[in-house]
Amino acid sequence: MERYKQIPFDEIAKVYEKKAGNVSATCTALGIARNTFFSWRNEFPELNEKLTEVEESLVDFSESKLLEQINDGNLTAIIFHLKTKGKNRGYIEKVENDVSINAFEDLMKSLEDE
Repeated sequence: MERYKQIPFDEIAKVYEKKAGNVSATCTALGIARNTFFSWRNEFPELNEKLTEVEESLVDFSESKLLEQINDGNLTAIIFHLKTKGKNRGYIEKVENDVSINAFEDLMKSLEDE
């Protein structure tokens, strides 16, 4: 655990943000193994909180870029937004299954006749 003391949580979070949440790139930049990264994240709630904040910030950034595309009239972005955020208004694709139970009914009838 001596290596941990040489990398402050703020520095880990800063590198994680710079690498856009890419764990492999973060570990390479910090000179640590992936399992060390995950071990520290699980062991230290303060570090986990900082990394979670970075991840939430990246989602916020992505959402802002999506909204820019929507404002520019990008139909794909509009459809994506409606499918994800407009579900309660009916903007959802659903798979309709037409299940026939005739084969099961026929089997049950044949068993009753025996």
